[in-house]
Amino acid sequence: MDRRQFLARTSVAGLATLASRTALAATLTDGARLRRALGLPGLPLPFERAPLRMPATVTADGLTLRAAARRVEIAPGVPVEAWSPGDGPVGPTIRVRTGDTARITLENALSEPTILHWHGLRVPESADGHPRLAIPTGATYQYEFPVIDRAGTYWYHAHPHHRTGIQAYRGMAGLFVIGDAAEDALGLPTGEHDLPLLIQDRRLAADGTFAYEPAMHEQMEGFFGDAAFANGIRLPSRSVETTTYRVRVVNATTSRILRLALSNGQPFTLIGNDGGLLPAPQTLTQIDMGTGERADLLIDFGKVAVGSRVMLMSAAFESPARMGGMGMGRGRGGGMGMGRMGAGGVAQGGAMDLVEFTVDRAVTPVAWKPRTFPRMATLDPQTAKRTRTFQFNSAMMQHNINGREFDMERIDETVRFGDTEVWTFVNDSPFPHPVHVHEVQFHVVERIGGRARIMPWERGLKDTVLVHPGERVSVAATFDRYRGRFLMHCHNMVHEDMGMMLNYAIV
Repeated sequence: MDRRQFLARTSVAGLATLASRTALAATLTDGARLRRALGLPGLPLPFERAPLRMPATVTADGLTLRAAARRVEIAPGVPVEAWSPGDGPVGPTIRVRTGDTARITLENALSEPTILHWHGLRVPESADGHPRLAIPTGATYQYEFPVIDRAGTYWYHAHPHHRTGIQAYRGMAGLFVIGDAAEDALGLPTGEHDLPLLIQDRRLAADGTFAYEPAMHEQMEGFFGDAAFANGIRLPSRSVETTTYRVRVVNATTSRILRLALSNGQPFTLIGNDGGLLPAPQTLTQIDMGTGERADLLIDFGKVAVGSRVMLMSAAFESPARMGGMGMGRGRGGGMGMGRMGAGGVAQGGAMDLVEFTVDRAVTPVAWKPRTFPRMATLDPQTAKRTRTFQFNSAMMQHNINGREFDMERIDETVRFGDTEVWTFVNDSPFPHPVHVHEVQFHVVERIGGRARIMPWERGLKDTVLVHPGERVSVAATFDRYRGRFLMHCHNMVHEDMGMMLNYAIV
């Protein structure tokens, strides 16, 4: 299916369901009308917060993931159909150690082709989940690769061409957590005090399914849900003790930038991001995350009164999208303009509650004591053998890089094995682009224009970086693990599905 077919398919579907989705959006805070609109007699009145569930934890040696449509609960008594590589609303959490070998079988019982990408992991070409490797219904795919990356929070998700967005949205995603001895030595919270969170935002259609038909505006800016899901659970709540928790956040939304903050205004400690631990912990009150980025937090509930509720939220912010000249502007908090006609959900920059923490048990607080983090080698951009520039373009219902839409077989860039290079991502388009590079972890070395600085949460190793309109962001990476064909793309899943992606070869 080419871009024109994609546009036709999504536009027709979007127009056909626009009226029902618009009506549904208006019911989301009214339990009685919501129950009638969804046709779900068992829907709670009102739609109450649901207990947060942790996905099943599995190891990667001999693991089978069966991708299938399943009826799962997103809240008590509220079943929906999800597409998942496990028994729950999202895939299981895979926990491994650096040095392990992953041997994973993907079975495809979906009604369309699929493949899984291990986001952030450096793996051989055959294991990277390139869309040309997507398998048809009834087929299997064998993954085998050594785990060579540092301890940290990674994830996996579907990656078929034109269908990454809808498959991940419906549940084809999960957490991949790596541990190692260096991290063990830091005395970080473990067990029930280690909470990995796969954050998504979704809408429910009138028939109780996950609605995903990007309307015309959404094909340009992105697709936004009207409620947050964590680990597949809508509006989740978690009981906590008066102590410190490790909260690993993966932004697995289709297009939304999250501005992480706590509702009581207290700071949290950022200890890691995409590529594991930072050079040193950072105390912050907010963090901006594009789709694909991760934040590893320590949240201390030790001084929060029992009975209190603290919300991990995406705080309101001025959307970086530049649409005022097209009648599409929105102010702080995501107010709607004419340019969002036909679009649904909470607009980019609108406040959204993510996970509610209910402090219901008093214990002797265990405050984490900062320790020296493992040393991290840095890359000197002056040693780069080559600098490349990539222009991200979004206009006239098209998204491309350097003026070219993705071609499955075309090699756009060739990199010499072992070289260090600087890649500069230029965004003169009206929309933000979270840029993801497969196969490498990079260092952000410069941002010109826009925010004009490297953000505290962008230190250390990264595989995804958020590039606002008007920004030029340069990253440095060494391509020294595997030869083969890999991808670089915008991780706004609507943009990548419409062609904002390229192949590069390490030779």
